[in-house]
Amino acid sequence: MIKKASIGLLVVAMSMTSCVSKKIYNDLETKYSDLKKENRSIADQNTDLQKSKNQLELDRDALTKDLSATKSDLEKQKADLAAQQKKYKVLQDSYNALEKNSNDALESNMAKNRELLAQLEAKSKKLADEQARLDKTASRLNELEAMIAAKEEAMRKLKETLSKALNGFEGKGLTVEQKNGKVYVSMENKLLFNSGSWAVGVEGRKAVVELGKVLGDNPDLSVLIEGHTDDDPYAGSGPIANNWDLSTKRATAIVNILSENAKINKQKLTAAGRSEFSPLASNATPEGKAKNRRIEIILTPRLDEIAEMLNSIN
Repeated sequence: MIKKASIGLLVVAMSMTSCVSKKIYNDLETKYSDLKKENRSIADQNTDLQKSKNQLELDRDALTKDLSATKSDLEKQKADLAAQQKKYKVLQDSYNALEKNSNDALESNMAKNRELLAQLEAKSKKLADEQARLDKTASRLNELEAMIAAKEEAMRKLKETLSKALNGFEGKGLTVEQKNGKVYVSMENKLLFNSGSWAVGVEGRKAVVELGKVLGDNPDLSVLIEGHTDDDPYAGSGPIANNWDLSTKRATAIVNILSENAKINKQKLTAAGRSEFSPLASNATPEGKAKNRRIEIILTPRLDEIAEMLNSIN
């Protein structure tokens, strides 16, 4: 991410320096364009990961429903077994009666009884095997539910920690909330940037540094930094072409500050620009535009353990 910011700053510097050759400028501009495409690809990958999580949750719900249906079927089979055992008792009584009167009838009934016994033993074994499978599945589902609950609790505690750490900035355009198993930190541009700029102000930098301290203590979190704008066209000059560029540069500026914290796992950081296409409010009013001009920092826990558990159940 630092490399991306450095290239962006170099492009700005060269665009303002007439001594640089046109070829170098064009090469850098091409690299910058490639980096923008890479950022868009990362944003698409993040969307795919969210879809995968949603699918995992649907699979879990389907397995729970299947477990309930199988338990119901097991109860029915147990009732069938009881009925068969009752029938066997009747046959056994009949056998005892016939034994006194006819050896031929006795042999016939004995053969039938042996067949019935074999059928009952086979059904009992099948039921025992099914019960063992259900017990194993139920145990795995309980582990999965406990794992998900632990993730939710960890994110709740993270949200509380962040709220305390950033308490001094709430009411200044910063909010912290937990939803969909993630924690969202939203910072309006009035806290971070001047209009049309991607340079973080003094107060905004303090907020990002405090956020970084919490992230440094939670290195397993995936951190997505999204830049958002309103729908006013970008009116500045220089290397920024439009709101896509501006939102991406602002997200990268936040990543650069977070990267100064040595405890933060840089492999978990992602910067993405969303331009004006993910608004929180209508752009028809100044208040709505102000809410839409923001940085969203989305914190996601590790989900690979849950995925492995679902695969083991399947």
